[in-house]
Amino acid sequence: MAMEDKPPASQVPGGEDTRPHPTDDISENYSAEDEPKPSIRNPKEDEILDACHRRDIAALQSLAISTGGFVTDSLRQQASDESWKSLAPHKDESQVQLDVERSFVYYPDYSSEKERAFNKDRLSDLILSVLRRYPYIHYFQGYHDIAQVFLLVLPPRLRCAAVSRLSLLRIRDFMLPNLKAAISQLRLIPSILRAADPKLWAHLSQTEPFFALSGTLTMYAHDVQSQNEITRLFDVLLAREPVFSVYMFAQIVLNRRAELFETEPDEPEMLHSILSKLPQPLNLEALITSTSQLFDRYPPEKLGSAWNAGISEHSVLKTARSTQTCAGQSEAVGGYFFTQQVLELQRAERMERVLNTLWKYRRPAGAAGVAVLVTVLAYWLRRSTVPSGMLGHGQSLGQSMSTALSKWWYRAF
Repeated sequence: MAMEDKPPASQVPGGEDTRPHPTDDISENYSAEDEPKPSIRNPKEDEILDACHRRDIAALQSLAISTGGFVTDSLRQQASDESWKSLAPHKDESQVQLDVERSFVYYPDYSSEKERAFNKDRLSDLILSVLRRYPYIHYFQGYHDIAQVFLLVLPPRLRCAAVSRLSLLRIRDFMLPNLKAAISQLRLIPSILRAADPKLWAHLSQTEPFFALSGTLTMYAHDVQSQNEITRLFDVLLAREPVFSVYMFAQIVLNRRAELFETEPDEPEMLHSILSKLPQPLNLEALITSTSQLFDRYPPEKLGSAWNAGISEHSVLKTARSTQTCAGQSEAVGGYFFTQQVLELQRAERMERVLNTLWKYRRPAGAAGVAVLVTVLAYWLRRSTVPSGMLGHGQSLGQSMSTALSKWWYRAF
């Protein structure tokens, strides 16, 4: 089935058929190519449509090279929609299929399983078209929840481009080889709470902010069960800078202040359980307004070391700190930032291995051995630029090394 196939009306967001009515003014979105042609159709058009239907990549390549190419823009859209299928499979495709099977649970309200299956196929195609075009990014569970919203809202010709830009320029931190960058984002939440409500911050000081992972990782699409709510939420999350999502979870925590004080601070597991579930209802309009006020009062630059040292300069939180700057960035720029972040992770892992080696040989090495290992470590550090976001929370490189060596000497002797 071609990508441009129209789903039944019940699949349109809100369950209504939003296709233009004959009396609607659609001049802005209508072109001469859309108008039925009374003349005999070019036989090549039928060949192109047939190749799209059969997903015959070799035939499409031949037709693209031959005289006239794909003939019209509408045919080019259909042909290009299928072109990704000739690309090498992405390593995470098996996980994508497992997640797609769990999609469309809460919305839309389908009248038949056939309709649900139709959109599952389209969702799979959308995700794979992005992953195959950018094979270096890593799929994460919950990505399908985000893509599902784009599938339901955008027309087919815009979906892949929109999800690609989102992946590389706004949620890139979550598509790295591991979740260290995502966890660095979560660690902004205690700093926001400390600035806005020191008493609540102290109450939650024994609870790690991992309760916000699902919400921030999936732009809340995994947890919000209403299509109207999630599309409204996406309105603001896509209009604001990526860090706004972190502030929103901090505001959700602030809104639950009274409830949280009913649980003792020395019960972090219970507090985590409470905070990992979004309140129902979210009262979105009030939440959006209060989050904007929180952001204005305590912008990231006022969060101190959690922002300055805890977040990499190549994180989306900083490279897209300005929405205008982000709008002007290309996917290639996102790819460059991705590469730099991977290099940062690799350098941080090498440093960790060196420190582990230093700890492993602490006793047999003796004072002389320690001196040699410290010299080697110092030489390596001079050659390696370690990003502040990969060091200990709020520490410079020197502070991080001093802390690590102090702990080593204390534990070893």
